Amino acid sequence: MLQKQQKEWSFVIIKPDGIQRALIGEILKRYERVGLKLIGLKITIPSSKKAKEHYMVGGEEWLENVGKKASASYERKGEKSPYRTYRENGLAILEANTKYLSSGPVVVMVWEGNQAIELVRKITGGTEPLTSDVGTIRGDFTLDSYRLADADKRSVRNLIHASGDVEEAKKEIKIWFNENELINYRLISEQILYDVNLDGILE
Repeated sequence: MLQKQQKEWSFVIIKPDGIQRALIGEILKRYERVGLKLIGLKITIPSSKKAKEHYMVGGEEWLENVGKKASASYERKGEKSPYRTYRENGLAILEANTKYLSSGPVVVMVWEGNQAIELVRKITGGTEPLTSDVGTIRGDFTLDSYRLADADKRSVRNLIHASGDVEEAKKEIKIWFNENELINYRLISEQILYDVNLDGILE
């Protein structure tokens, strides 16, 4: 028997550029109208320490992986990475991301629903806005690219952070929310989305 995943949680941040572009309502609407349930929400200005803690939930492995991806991106453009090691590249990205995330107010959220991680990432779109699909948040609402970000020596401005997997979401939620800030409640629409049958609709 397949395990129900309707209680899966995804952690999402609307980054400072999303706030400045007045896209909070539009972004929330995209997640809400697909059937995800908002169980945690607040606006805050992250300290540099908090921003760095957020990006480092993956530890040294994250630094290596993000540096490796960046190095591969340079190679695809026929260029050589200016960094000696993947870790050194990862540290530069960490510094840029920390500066970006702590540059102004952000909205942090927890969304609940069936396979919420995968669904949120699909709606959000690829990391690079320029190559994100039309119909995704990043594809529809911003135009930044790796090339432009690299030229300006900054993070790519892509409006949103969304958890990559369940374990990452758990770690991130603990950084940004206390347990009593996450609300357990039922939406009437959940009967249509999740109940085995639709008995009672005509009553």
